[in-house]
Amino acid sequence: MISRYSRPEMERIWELENKYGTWLRIEKLACEAYAELGQIPAESLAAIQKGSFSLERMEELEEITQHDVIAFLTAVGETIGEDARFVHMGMTSSDVLDTGLAVQLRDAADLILEGVNGLLVEIKNKALEHKNTLMIGRTHGIHAEPITFGLKMAVWYEEAGRSRTRLHGAREMIAVGKLSGAVGTYATLPPEVESYVCEKLGLHAARISTQIVQRDRHAEFFSALAILASSLEKFAMEIRHLQRTEVREVGEFFAKGQKGSSAMPHKRNPIGSENLCGLARMVRSYALAALENIPLWHERDISHSSVERVIAPDSTILVDFMLHRMIGLVKNLQVDPVRMEANLGMTGGLFFSQELLLRLAKKGMSREEAYALVQGHAMEVWKGKGDLLGLVVGDPRIREFLEEAEIQDVFRVDRYTRHVDRIFDRVFGTE
Repeated sequence: MISRYSRPEMERIWELENKYGTWLRIEKLACEAYAELGQIPAESLAAIQKGSFSLERMEELEEITQHDVIAFLTAVGETIGEDARFVHMGMTSSDVLDTGLAVQLRDAADLILEGVNGLLVEIKNKALEHKNTLMIGRTHGIHAEPITFGLKMAVWYEEAGRSRTRLHGAREMIAVGKLSGAVGTYATLPPEVESYVCEKLGLHAARISTQIVQRDRHAEFFSALAILASSLEKFAMEIRHLQRTEVREVGEFFAKGQKGSSAMPHKRNPIGSENLCGLARMVRSYALAALENIPLWHERDISHSSVERVIAPDSTILVDFMLHRMIGLVKNLQVDPVRMEANLGMTGGLFFSQELLLRLAKKGMSREEAYALVQGHAMEVWKGKGDLLGLVVGDPRIREFLEEAEIQDVFRVDRYTRHVDRIFDRVFGTE
C-alpha cells in the first residue's frame, strides 16, 4: 500500500522488521517452553535468546532457498551458532507464519478500534450539537418528512457502534495461534509448547488445527473491515449528496488556498468523501478474496498465502486511513441550518400530507377517499399551483371533516420532533 495512506503506527505493524521480529519472538518463546520441559539446556537457551537477523542477509539467502522461513532460520542461526539446532524444533513454517500473522492482525485491529472510538466521539458531538436542527428527510432522494440533522448523526453513531462490536468479535476470532506441527497432530512437539507461546503473545491457542489456522477466522475479520468500510462509504455518500449545489445543506471544510478544479475556480468539491467511497470498493474486494481463501486442499495448500500478503496490510491500512479521514470530515463538517430550513419549504408543505390523511381517516372519511383527495392536491402543488395548506383549506369536501383550526394544527412542524429526546436517550442515554 502506498505510504500516503499509512499512519506510522499502522505502517510499523507491516514493516518487515516487525514481521520477522515477531517470528523471532515466537521461535525464542518456543525454545523457552522446551527449556521448561527440560528439552533444551539452559546455556543453549541463553545463546538462542541472543539471536538476531539481518534483512540484507535474509534477502541473500532467500534468493538461494526460495523460501522465506528457511532464509529467516538460516540468518538467525548464523548469529547463534551450534545451539541453533534447537530453534524451530518440531515446528513447521506455518506455526511461525500463522501465529505471527495473528499478532499483526490483532495489533492492527486494536489501532482500527481506536479509530472507531475516535469517530464515535465526533459523530456524537455533531449529533448533540444538531439534535434539534430541523431538516427534510428524504426517501428515494425525494422529500419525505422532517427529521433533524442530529437524528441523522445518531443513526451513524449506532451503525458505527455495531461495527465496533463486530470488530471486537473479529479481533478475538483472529487472535489465535498454532504450533501443532506439519498437519496439526503435535507429533513432533508437545501441545505445552503451543500453550506457552500463545499465552506469552496474548493469543488463544487453536483448539484444533491442520498445518494452518483455518481461514474462516480471517474471512470474518476482513468481512468486518468491509462492513465498516461500507458504512464509512454510506456516511461519505450522504455528505456528497447533501453538498450538491441544489441541496447545499452540509459541506466539507474548504481550507484557505484549497482548489476544487483546475478549470473552474468556483468549485468546492467533496473530494474527501469521494475518496472514501472509492477506497471502500477496495476493502470490499479484499473481503471477497478472504472468503476465497477458506477452501484449501486437504490439510493445507499455499494458495492463500499470496493473497494475504496483499490484503492483510492493504485492508488494515486503508480502513485505518478511512477512519481518520472520516473523523476529520465529521469534526469539520459545515452544517447550514438556514439552508435546511429553506429546503423544508421548497415543496409548499407537501410533507404534511400523511398527517392530513390520518386526520381525515380518524374523523370518519375512508382511507381510500382521504388518500385520493390529499394526493390530488399534492399533485397540484407539484405543478406549482399553490401550497398544500391553501388548497386544503379551500376544499369543501375536506372541510366537511376538519375545521380550519384543525387543518392549521395539521401543518405544525414541531410534531415531527416531539420524540427526538426519547430517541436520543435510547442511543446515548445509557453511556
